[in-house]
Amino acid sequence: MSVFTHNPARSDVSETPSAGTTHPAPRGWAVAGVVAGLAGLASVVLSGMVDPVYREDLRGDAQGMTDALGGKVGILLGFHTATMVAAVALLVFGIGLHRRLAARATGSLAPGLAAGGLVGTAVVLVLGAGLDTEFISGVMQPGLVQPSAAVFYNHWVGTIPWCWVLAGLAGTALHTAARGGTVPRWLGRFGLVAGGLVLLLGVSPLQYMAGFVAPVLVVGAALGFLVGDRAFRTAR
Repeated sequence: MSVFTHNPARSDVSETPSAGTTHPAPRGWAVAGVVAGLAGLASVVLSGMVDPVYREDLRGDAQGMTDALGGKVGILLGFHTATMVAAVALLVFGIGLHRRLAARATGSLAPGLAAGGLVGTAVVLVLGAGLDTEFISGVMQPGLVQPSAAVFYNHWVGTIPWCWVLAGLAGTALHTAARGGTVPRWLGRFGLVAGGLVLLLGVSPLQYMAGFVAPVLVVGAALGFLVGDRAFRTAR
């Protein structure tokens, strides 16, 4: 027969939290969402400023476009930094949003859709900035990069980082969660409008316009949880 005894190191300290003890819900993930949205807006704006392949005076002149890219190095560096910051912060926001929704929406698809959409968008952004090191170094040295390759790179920068369509799933997931009482109704309505617009633009031939709307969706949703989710924080 075995006898087990319990000998706490401190007999004057309770091992269980006293009734009424609350722990504030962490909000760092929501701050990351604000950072992600703002960096995403900076990314698309800076991407649009890399324009040699879209200039009428350079049409058909691949070498001229390559030379013009050499004068955009500062913008390209800013674009790369903003895009990668947005990608990393989106990942944090997506996982945090999943945890927040899953805390109330047991059995719902909303947490998974929200996280999947944001994580997927983060992956697209990493790919959108994935050629930067190779070509920024190349266009700084005349003759190092083939003009046709530099033209392709400019098109890549002007398209892939704008593909934020999957982020629209996070907005519609907020609407679904709001219908179940998981998040405030106003946040659900915002998610439906902004997220629905992102999805609509993303599946249409105007898909790159989603790059303007989705960062606004992310900033709005993140601010909503950062300053407007008091009921959940109080319950904690």
